[in-house]
Amino acid sequence: MKTAELRQKDVAGLEAEVKALQKAHFNLRMQKATQQLSNLATLRSTRRAIARAKTILAEKQAAK
Repeated sequence: MKTAELRQKDVAGLEAEVKALQKAHFNLRMQKATQQLSNLATLRSTRRAIARAKTILAEKQAAK
Protein backbone atom coordinates (compact mmCIF):
# COMPACT_ATOMS: atom_id res chain seq x y z
CA MET A 1 0.00 0.00 0.00
CA LYS A 2 1.29 3.44 -0.90
CA THR A 3 2.13 6.03 1.71
CA ALA A 4 -0.56 8.41 0.46
CA GLU A 5 -3.20 5.71 0.91
CA LEU A 6 -2.00 5.02 4.45
CA ARG A 7 -2.10 8.71 5.37
CA GLN A 8 -5.80 8.86 4.42
CA LYS A 9 -6.71 6.19 6.99
CA ASP A 10 -7.64 6.96 10.57
CA VAL A 11 -5.84 5.51 13.60
CA ALA A 12 -8.13 2.48 13.88
CA GLY A 13 -7.68 1.73 10.18
CA LEU A 14 -3.91 1.96 10.49
CA GLU A 15 -3.89 -0.36 13.49
CA ALA A 16 -5.95 -2.89 11.52
CA GLU A 17 -3.57 -2.54 8.57
CA VAL A 18 -0.52 -3.16 10.78
CA LYS A 19 -2.16 -6.22 12.28
CA ALA A 20 -3.03 -7.61 8.83
CA LEU A 21 0.49 -6.99 7.56
CA GLN A 22 2.01 -8.69 10.59
CA LYS A 23 -0.21 -11.72 10.04
CA ALA A 24 0.79 -11.85 6.37
CA HIS A 25 4.47 -11.57 7.34
CA PHE A 26 4.10 -14.42 9.82
CA ASN A 27 2.51 -16.61 7.14
CA LEU A 28 5.35 -15.80 4.76
CA ARG A 29 7.92 -16.75 7.40
CA MET A 30 6.18 -20.08 7.93
CA GLN A 31 6.20 -20.69 4.18
CA LYS A 32 9.92 -19.93 4.14
CA ALA A 33 10.54 -22.33 7.01
CA THR A 34 8.75 -25.13 5.19
CA GLN A 35 10.49 -24.18 1.93
CA GLN A 36 7.23 -23.33 0.16
CA LEU A 37 8.11 -19.69 -0.46
CA SER A 38 9.62 -19.10 -3.88
CA ASN A 39 9.95 -15.31 -3.83
CA LEU A 40 11.95 -14.23 -0.78
CA ALA A 41 11.62 -10.55 -1.72
CA THR A 42 8.05 -10.60 -0.40
CA LEU A 43 9.43 -10.93 3.13
CA ARG A 44 11.38 -7.71 2.73
CA SER A 45 8.48 -5.83 1.17
CA THR A 46 6.03 -6.84 3.91
CA ARG A 47 8.56 -5.92 6.61
CA ARG A 48 8.97 -2.49 5.06
CA ALA A 49 5.20 -2.07 4.66
CA ILE A 50 4.79 -2.79 8.37
CA ALA A 51 7.42 -0.19 9.22
CA ARG A 52 5.78 2.35 6.91
CA ALA A 53 2.36 1.81 8.49
CA LYS A 54 3.76 1.96 12.03
CA THR A 55 5.59 5.21 11.26
CA ILE A 56 2.45 6.90 9.95
CA LEU A 57 0.48 5.53 12.92
CA ALA A 58 3.01 7.03 15.35
CA GLU A 59 2.84 10.37 13.54
CA LYS A 60 -0.94 10.44 13.82
CA GLN A 61 -0.89 9.48 17.48
CA ALA A 62 1.71 12.15 18.25
CA ALA A 63 -0.37 14.79 16.47
CA LYS A 64 -3.25 14.35 18.91
